[in-house]
Amino acid sequence: MHDLVTTTRSDEYLSRLRWNDHEGTPSRYLLLSYHLDRLRDAAAAHDWPDVQQALSYDALHEKCQAAIASYDGNPSQAHKIRITLSRAGLLTATASPILNPLKFDPTSPSFSKPLTDSATLYGPPMTLFVDTKPTPTGLFTSTKTTERAVYDAARARVRLPPIPSHDADVILYNPQLHITESSVSNVAFYRSDVWITPPLASGCLPGVLRRWLLQHKRIREAAEGEITKDQMQPGDWVLLFNSVHGCRLGQIHDL
Repeated sequence: MHDLVTTTRSDEYLSRLRWNDHEGTPSRYLLLSYHLDRLRDAAAAHDWPDVQQALSYDALHEKCQAAIASYDGNPSQAHKIRITLSRAGLLTATASPILNPLKFDPTSPSFSKPLTDSATLYGPPMTLFVDTKPTPTGLFTSTKTTERAVYDAARARVRLPPIPSHDADVILYNPQLHITESSVSNVAFYRSDVWITPPLASGCLPGVLRRWLLQHKRIREAAEGEITKDQMQPGDWVLLFNSVHGCRLGQIHDL
């Protein structure tokens, strides 16, 4: 039995950003209303209509607040909020600390032009490996759930531990050799001065930050088959993005 999952960030810095609000009210949770949409869409995809209709922003926000309140630590620091939703409609949220609170807009790296800019502006790039085998796509790759076997297997094939880090990740591709995502993030590739992200048709997750970046034209969705494994070259720049860490830069390791 699986649960639906979405994960966001709680950080006081986020409440300073005008674009990160809900109905005009600044929020310390990154794009929380988008996470509501994501859970509703996933519930529909899994054919959980009653669960889909019962979800609300207030319920989601209340669970996040309770998770922070129950955390036995400094409530003002940054947290990862992991939200799960069961088929029975049980909504839960847990908080775990993030060691480095934000010091700048987490979407800022999406402005990078890495062929001309200094990548050190946002710290050293992540080391990225390309998987050695394709990952089949389907309901459990196009929705985020507690079933993560295919992502753990991809990490194991390139000798990365199951627990993600800031230092390295693996790039996945589908049986047609179309790039999909990394094991924990959506991705975009720097091509002709534009960041291009795989389309949903590739089988990638419809990430919350991916949606925001597309809406604000920071990235462009690729045509199907425009980004393939065969096109990957050592040193290629990659933009990685998720709702916990924001945007980060990485480079493809030797293939």
